[in-house]
Amino acid sequence: MYIIAILQIRDYMKTYPLGEFEEIVLLTVGVLFDEAYGVAIKDAVEERAHRKVSVGALQSALKRMEKKGYLESRIGEANAQRGGKPKRYYTITAFGKLALQQSRDIRTELWEAIPKIALEFKFS
Repeated sequence: MYIIAILQIRDYMKTYPLGEFEEIVLLTVGVLFDEAYGVAIKDAVEERAHRKVSVGALQSALKRMEKKGYLESRIGEANAQRGGKPKRYYTITAFGKLALQQSRDIRTELWEAIPKIALEFKFS
């Protein structure tokens, strides 16, 4: 039964592959909703995940997920504070939602498959 569950999870992962950082970024885009643009996403990931994020790594992840169809972007209004440069806003697509659901399902299945005794630690 355990091996069958692992094989099912492995086959399921092939459908909508999502790395850990991509998952965090995608979730953050969802949290920010209409205000999901580069700097806001970076700041929110750093605050919520307690990890430093380089602009380059974030931009690569956003482009990669847009190419996979998990995100779509739109250009906002030009802003004088940004020297006339508009912000690029991101939203989760239907495929992005499926990828997040798959990721959550996999994690839930794995947590539920761990025998209780495996997580019973005793402190001496």
